[in-house]
Amino acid sequence: MAEAYTSTLDWTRPTTVAERMAAGKDARQRLSRGALAHLTPHDRDPLGILDAQNAHRVAALVPLRIARMSESPFAFYRGTAAIQAADLASDQHSGILVASCGDAHVSNFGFFASPQRTLMFDLNDFDEAAWAPWEWDVKRLVTSVVIAGQATKRKASVVEDAALAAVRTYARSMAANAGRSSVARFFEHFDAESGLKAMDSESQRTMRAAIKEAEKRTGERAVRRLTTLDEGGRLMFVDRPPTMTHTTPEIEARLHDNMEKYMASAAVDVRMVLAQYTLSDIALRVVGVGSVGTLCTLVLLQDGDANALILQGKEAGRSVLEQYGGIAQPAALTEFVEEHGEGGRVVALQRILQAVSDPFLGHLRAYAGDFYVRQFNDMKGGVEMDELEDPLFREYAESCAAALARAHAQSPRAAEVAGYIGNGRMVGEAILEWAYAYADLSRADFDAFVAAHPQPKSGVAEVRAAVQGLH
Repeated sequence: MAEAYTSTLDWTRPTTVAERMAAGKDARQRLSRGALAHLTPHDRDPLGILDAQNAHRVAALVPLRIARMSESPFAFYRGTAAIQAADLASDQHSGILVASCGDAHVSNFGFFASPQRTLMFDLNDFDEAAWAPWEWDVKRLVTSVVIAGQATKRKASVVEDAALAAVRTYARSMAANAGRSSVARFFEHFDAESGLKAMDSESQRTMRAAIKEAEKRTGERAVRRLTTLDEGGRLMFVDRPPTMTHTTPEIEARLHDNMEKYMASAAVDVRMVLAQYTLSDIALRVVGVGSVGTLCTLVLLQDGDANALILQGKEAGRSVLEQYGGIAQPAALTEFVEEHGEGGRVVALQRILQAVSDPFLGHLRAYAGDFYVRQFNDMKGGVEMDELEDPLFREYAESCAAALARAHAQSPRAAEVAGYIGNGRMVGEAILEWAYAYADLSRADFDAFVAAHPQPKSGVAEVRAAVQGLH
C-alpha cells in the first residue's frame, strides 16, 4: 500500500460561505439592520464642500458646473457625491467594506460595448471608486431613485415601490451570489438584449429605443461629428466652445510624451493597436454634471487612410469615500495609488467592479495631476428617467440594483453582506426611510445652492486661459 504524501506547504483552511454569512449575522450586534434608517444630524457645510471642489477645477468651467447642477434637484444630486459621503461619515455603518462605486446613482448605470461588440448594461462611472461600507452605494442608489421619481412627478406609491424593489433586488442578488464560487461571480454579466426578455412589450419598446441610440454612439460617429479633414489629410477637432475647445501649444508639445506614459499602462495587445496610429489632435472636452471643471481631454489618432480612434483622458482626484467619507483604504490600494496615482485607482476599481471593461483603459501622471484614459463614445448610452413609464421605472431601478450587487459580490466579504442583510425586508424598510430623509435634505441643499449662485457664462477665451498653467 502506497504511503500517503505529507505536504510541507503552509496551508490554512479557507472560511466557508456559511462561516462568512454567520459573521455577517454577527455584525448585526454591532449595528442593527434597523439602525440603517438613522440619518445622523451633524454640523454641515454642503455648499462649502462644493466650493472646495470647485477651487481645484478649471475656473472658467465652474459656472457651467453650477448651471448644470442648478437645472433640477436630480441634476444637483448627481453632483453631490462628496456631500453625501461627508453625511454618511456621521452615520454608524455596518463595518463590512467592499469595493464600491462611490457614486452609484441611477444615471451612472448604462450601456456600453464589450470587446466582443455586445452591448452590456452595468455601472459606468468609477471616478469615486474605493473601499467603503456596502450600504453606502445602496443608499446613494436608492436615494437617487426617490429623487428621480419625485423630479419626474410620479405618485408617491410608485416611487416607494421602485425604491423598495431596488433594495430587495440587491438583497436577493447578494444572497444568490454568496452561493456561487468566486470564478462564477467573476464571469457573471448583464448584456442588454437578455435583460429585455422579462419585460412587458411596452417596456421592451422603451428600452430598445435606448439600446438603439446607444448602438449609434460609436467611435466612428464621434469622429464624423467632432472632426474635420484638412487639405493635407489630417483630421482635426472642430471647436464647439465652451464644451469643446483646442488646448494650448504647451499641452500639445507634451502630448507625445504623455501618450507614451499611457501606453505603458495599457495591455500589450492594445499597445500593438495604438502603434499603428499617429497622433493627430487634442482638445478639451466638458463632460457630465459632477465632473464639470475637472480636466478632460480628447485625443485624436488616425492612420494613413483616415481611420480614426478617439481616446478620452480624464483627471482623477481622491475618492470622496476616502476624502469626505473618512474610510481608511486597504494598504494594498494605498500603495498602488502612491505608485500609479489616482488614475490607476480608477482603472483598477473599474476592472474589479465592471463585468467587462474597455480594453483601452489606462492611466498616467501628467500636468501635475493624475489621469485615466478610455475610449470615447464606444456605444455608451443611458436611460432618461423622464422617459420611463412607471412599471419600467421600477424595473430599471431593479436592474441597477442587480448590477450593483454583481459589482459588490466581487469583494471577499460579499457573503458577510448577504448574511447581514438576510431576506431584505428589514434592510429594505430601513434604507427606504433613510433615502426619503436624505432626499429631503438634498432638496434643501439644492434650494440653498440655487439661491447662492447666479448663472454667469464662460467663453472659449476664459477656458483656454484657465489651462495655460497646466504645462
